[in-house]
Amino acid sequence: MDIQQNISKLREEINNHNIRYYVHDNPTISDSEYDNLLRELEELENLHPEFKTPTSPTQRVGAVPLSKFKTITHRIPLLSLSNAMNENEIVQFDSQTKKGLGIESDIEYVAEPKLDGLAVELVYENGVFAYGSTRGNGFTGEDITQNLKTIRAIPLKIKSDIPVPKLLEIRGEVFISHDDFKILNKTQIEKGKQPFANPRNCAAGSLRQLDSSITAQRPLRIFCYAPGVIEDADISSQIEFLNTIPKWGFPVNPLIEKGVGFDFLIEYIRKLENQRNSIPYDIDGVVFKVNSFSQQDELGIRSRSPRWAVAGKFKSQQVTTKILDIEASVGRTGAITPVAKLKPVAVGGVIVSNATLHNQDEIDKKDVRIGDTVLIQRAGEVIPEVVKVILDKRPNNTTPYILPNECPVCEHPVSRPSGEAVSRCQNLECPAQIKKGIEHFVSKSCMDIDGFGEKLVDQLVEKKQIVCVSDIFNLTTEQLSGLDRMGEKSAQNIIEAIELSKHTTFARFIHSLGIRSVGEHASKVLERSFDANITKLQNATVSDLISIFEIGEIMAQSIVDFFNDSTNIEVIKRCLESGITFETVEQIIESTITNKIFVFTGSLEKFTRKQAREMVEKLGARASGSVSSKTDFLVAGPGAGSKLTKAKELNVTILTEDEFLMLVKSIQTFH
Repeated sequence: MDIQQNISKLREEINNHNIRYYVHDNPTISDSEYDNLLRELEELENLHPEFKTPTSPTQRVGAVPLSKFKTITHRIPLLSLSNAMNENEIVQFDSQTKKGLGIESDIEYVAEPKLDGLAVELVYENGVFAYGSTRGNGFTGEDITQNLKTIRAIPLKIKSDIPVPKLLEIRGEVFISHDDFKILNKTQIEKGKQPFANPRNCAAGSLRQLDSSITAQRPLRIFCYAPGVIEDADISSQIEFLNTIPKWGFPVNPLIEKGVGFDFLIEYIRKLENQRNSIPYDIDGVVFKVNSFSQQDELGIRSRSPRWAVAGKFKSQQVTTKILDIEASVGRTGAITPVAKLKPVAVGGVIVSNATLHNQDEIDKKDVRIGDTVLIQRAGEVIPEVVKVILDKRPNNTTPYILPNECPVCEHPVSRPSGEAVSRCQNLECPAQIKKGIEHFVSKSCMDIDGFGEKLVDQLVEKKQIVCVSDIFNLTTEQLSGLDRMGEKSAQNIIEAIELSKHTTFARFIHSLGIRSVGEHASKVLERSFDANITKLQNATVSDLISIFEIGEIMAQSIVDFFNDSTNIEVIKRCLESGITFETVEQIIESTITNKIFVFTGSLEKFTRKQAREMVEKLGARASGSVSSKTDFLVAGPGAGSKLTKAKELNVTILTEDEFLMLVKSIQTFH
């Protein structure tokens, strides 16, 4: 056997062992035998570098450390899921799903454990791992390709007996098992280093290392659970997808089940909640998905979550601890939130020292006092909150807690608007509000000014070098270099980042202003609806706004109130005068196919699926991945299969690629 054949044989053998271990949980060799095979391959490749390839198992580590992560836009957004906090809400989800589909019969679901890790997307082109990213904000994520390559469970090249799609996007959750985490922390302590807080934080931090050699030292695993874009593969359901991807070398959670009706949903979540402590990795609930992709497509999505899936949350883990103090915290909208300072305690693997008390009504209802022993929980496994006071352990001489009548930061009178539970500081010059507002303005999803952190904001506000966000654009290198821990080079970098931020999108700018109820997605809706024209938006009425899909009355009123404030108008004016410009927004053409649904299938030769989606979206239509009764057009390229058959059964209009291009051209010409 020649050298090249020997190298190829070793690669195939090592890849097969990875699949046996990570996908089928059935290793056939010991760890030391595996390491010997990998070492033998490394030695051969070092002696014969002409035979090295990017997809070799030896190339998982070795990339030059990065200075920062690039950003990747997801072709299909990685949406978050709405939560069902109890069994009644799970039953309600099933009822709403039936109503959305217009059926009374039981629905087929797929149930999956909800891992407490970090969501990622893997993208394969012609069977080769091209790049991978974090979930990020759902629309864009960080490029962590080099770090994902270090995870042995992720194939670098797909070898399979079944055809591999030309473009394959796989979503999964990266995690660390309990046993691996214990071993890792033991090693940390032996080296005199700080142990990690919990497996999730460790997994997330490991994937965001700029040096992939550090990531390679962490015992990261992955379970894959959802598709993104898949070209030229007729997969019609979630369970079919999950049964197919192990054949391509991707690990799938063994606890996934398929069943029918809400009885199955309730039985599954009860079963996993009982098994929770015996499962060898952290889960914080379950995920229920409608199995049929065509039914998923028919149900569609809300602005931030799909209607065809829900996260069933486990009952919160609860512990007791003592309230050492209660402090009033001021948010960027002036909201005064009471925060309980706790004797630190572990809840669900996380050390908790603060818990929200929400507002004065909540404090009064639970009669929470400084010195009380309380039961706390991580609500929805995220935000710690006080459940109740253990009155038997209350010390003598405690007094009820009352939120201050003055802002704890600026001493301005606090008011509580009629009908609201939250008290607010109305002073627009309150340093706490200014700081929080600036932190929001410069954040990654807003103006994205690199290096403009919390400590820098604190100094600039305290020295009154920034009074409002528009002052950011007047900062000089001299001002910044005079601050603590800020050299001339660092100051220059921030000035350059400020200049770069001036070329932005209308949506980012609107989001950065911190208008109550207007988040990232709503800002994009406003960008499209008002042609990225700030004057048009400023002059909009409540009735104008609520006529826009996804803008409700509360948000509309909040927008109008914001632009009726002369101070806000002046801040916006100064920002724009500093040189902020908006990227051009491609406008949707109202046409004969506006609101129509297109599906593309087969081996498209005239355009890519991404180009096809962009073409129909510019004409006000929508591209979908599966055929249903709501599909208006199917565009079929060579090799079209089951989607074409189903479209014929449903009397969907079928177009060739040329006919589709003619349709698009005729509409564009007419307009």
